[in-house]
Amino acid sequence: MYQNHTFILFLLKILQGSLIGLGAVLPGISGGVLCVVFGIYPTIMAFLADPLHHFKSHMPKLLPIGIGGIIGFLGIANLLSVLLEKYPAPSVCVFIGLIVGMLPSLFREAGEKGRDGKSYTAMYLAMGIVFSLLVILQLSSVEITPGFVWFIFCGCCLALSVIVPGMSFSTLLMPLGLYEPFVSGIGHMDFSILIPGGIGALATLVLLSRVINNLFAHHYSIAFHAIIGIVIAATIMIIPFSSFTESPEAFTTNIICLCLGGIASLLLDRFNRKFSFE
Repeated sequence: MYQNHTFILFLLKILQGSLIGLGAVLPGISGGVLCVVFGIYPTIMAFLADPLHHFKSHMPKLLPIGIGGIIGFLGIANLLSVLLEKYPAPSVCVFIGLIVGMLPSLFREAGEKGRDGKSYTAMYLAMGIVFSLLVILQLSSVEITPGFVWFIFCGCCLALSVIVPGMSFSTLLMPLGLYEPFVSGIGHMDFSILIPGGIGALATLVLLSRVINNLFAHHYSIAFHAIIGIVIAATIMIIPFSSFTESPEAFTTNIICLCLGGIASLLLDRFNRKFSFE
């Protein structure tokens, strides 16, 4: 009976990791947010901040999650590039629904250690700054040719989406025209993209994981509410407003996709709260 329970728990952790892998690559979604929702963010950050010291205690918990993360990340990348090309607006609407459905659980986690005026100030300030930067970025005529250095940048953004909850790498890459070639390269196992992307991701994890871990350890509420502000601003920026007015059919399809994403996200949160993954 105990062995069956252990095996089921192992499979659930792989499923959990697969969803985190999906969140890491899906537009507008952060793998870090899913780590928080699943309650494994502190474990991951403690391991990344000091892997040698926490290897024996944390690796058994993180191994199945890592396996699932690779499956989810690589398994969805190629499919995602096809969906974004053929059904851009409905796909993005599903992603937006997923994010909106996650906000209640994210807000709940942010207030776990209390919240005050500084927390809300951090949230509104982060929202305003990120929204302004993204608007400026979209309005500017930036033309970028994807290459080795830019794919290192993509890897850095990808790592940030895991260690900084709410930070979606697609939000940064889409306005620069780097998201689709990066995701397509991952899906097709293109080493000219995987190698620089891996270098950027590894460097970011090594250099910033300890900083981020300390930030959450000493300023949990302020940091988390700032992240909520980032999530809200980034979500607003990816809403395909023009597609809602193309036709009644497009409007209906987008609304349905929004609802499906939101329902899926709420069910995922309910599933996580019902089952213990520790």
